[in-house]
Amino acid sequence: MNAKQTPGDSPIANDAHEANAEMPAPWSSTLWWLSLGGIIVALDQYSKKIVTDNLPYRAEVEVLPFFSWVHWQNAGAAFSFLDDAGGWQRWAFVVLALGFSAFLLFELRRLRRGDWVQALAFALILGGALGNMIDRALLGYVIDFLKFHWGTGYFPAFNLADSAIFLGAALWFTQIWREMRQDGE
Repeated sequence: MNAKQTPGDSPIANDAHEANAEMPAPWSSTLWWLSLGGIIVALDQYSKKIVTDNLPYRAEVEVLPFFSWVHWQNAGAAFSFLDDAGGWQRWAFVVLALGFSAFLLFELRRLRRGDWVQALAFALILGGALGNMIDRALLGYVIDFLKFHWGTGYFPAFNLADSAIFLGAALWFTQIWREMRQDGE
C-alpha cells in the first residue's frame, strides 16, 4: 500500500464491501422497519379513535377554508370503490391486505443492506395496509377523517393509513423508475 492508498482502497476491501451490500438485511434491521410499520398502525388506530370519540358519524368540522375534519365510514377501497357492493368486499379486502402484507414481509427480509428507501416504502405500505385491515375486520368499514376541498370540489376523505400507503407507493415507484433509468444507461 502506498502513502496515498487507504485500507478502503484495496481490492480486497472493496470486494468485501460490495459483497456486504448484496447480503440481505439482518433480522435486526428488518425488525426496525417492522417496528416503524407497527408505529404507523398504532398512530392510525389512535387517530381514528380520537375521531370516533369526538365527532358523530357524518359530522364535518371546517378547520381551514380548504380542510375539514370529518367522520365518515368507507366500506369500499380508495375513493369509495366498491363501497356499495353488498358486504363481500369486506373480507376480500381483509384477505388482500393480509396477502400483500405477507409479500411485503418476505420482500423486506430480502432487501440488500443499505436499501433504506425501499425498506421505508415497504414499512409505510405495511403499516397502512394493516391499519385499514384492522378497521375492516373489526368494523366492516374504514374510518376516514381528513377532507381537503375548495369551493364545491373536494378530494375524497382519507386517513393516516391511506397517507402511509400513498407515500410508500410513491417511494416504491420512484425506486422502480430510478432502477429502470440506471438499467437503461
